[in-house]
Amino acid sequence: MSDRVALITGGARGIGRAIALYLAAQHWSVAVCYRTSEKEAAETAQAIIERGGKSLALRCDVSDPTAARDLVQQVERTWGKIDALINCAGPYHRVNLLEETPEGWGEMFAHNLHPVFYLAQAAAPGMKTRKYGRIITFSMANADQMIAQPEITAHYIAKAGVLILTKTLAKLLAPHGITANAISPGFIDSGSAPPGELAGMAKKVPAGYIGDVTDTVAAVRFLLSDEARYVNGTNIHVSGAWGI
Repeated sequence: MSDRVALITGGARGIGRAIALYLAAQHWSVAVCYRTSEKEAAETAQAIIERGGKSLALRCDVSDPTAARDLVQQVERTWGKIDALINCAGPYHRVNLLEETPEGWGEMFAHNLHPVFYLAQAAAPGMKTRKYGRIITFSMANADQMIAQPEITAHYIAKAGVLILTKTLAKLLAPHGITANAISPGFIDSGSAPPGELAGMAKKVPAGYIGDVTDTVAAVRFLLSDEARYVNGTNIHVSGAWGI
């Protein structure tokens, strides 16, 4: 797969970075999209090259539909195509629903749900022309349970929306050789939480331990492979049985 091209949003840090480095080792060309993490994006881009891939580090606010479309077009102009669109960007904040502001509410949808629509719509024509494409989205492990989430309500609803959008993309694009699947992580050590907090989280996980970014990369690796050509519209939980 040395001639493959991936666009990864949120690719500068955490799970997105881990995916980018895995693809680099397989000699993919990887465009890392970031909004604020300029230093981390530059470091990831350099690491991609060191591992045998080609890289772009592109600043873009993908909550802007015009910017999202331009991002896809820039990658296509540079490398001629996008084989895999991997939507890792997904910021959130904790605030009680009754104390949430209209701005905070809208921000969760603007940065978690809307970009998946904008980017998929922009990337789909090229994928359809080539009769090949992989779209991977990220939700959260219990978003399909439709349970109350008082502290992260908007984020949770947005992630449930990602699942519906992913299934819809799968149905629409399957006739063109394109798959769209979701990955729903539980508690993953992506480098953002302190060790003490992670230790407390482990008690909630039936498996008894916190997952690593390599667990998520393994799911991505499968969905990008030819073995997953008939897997479409699914949601893979990577959670140690938490949230199911």
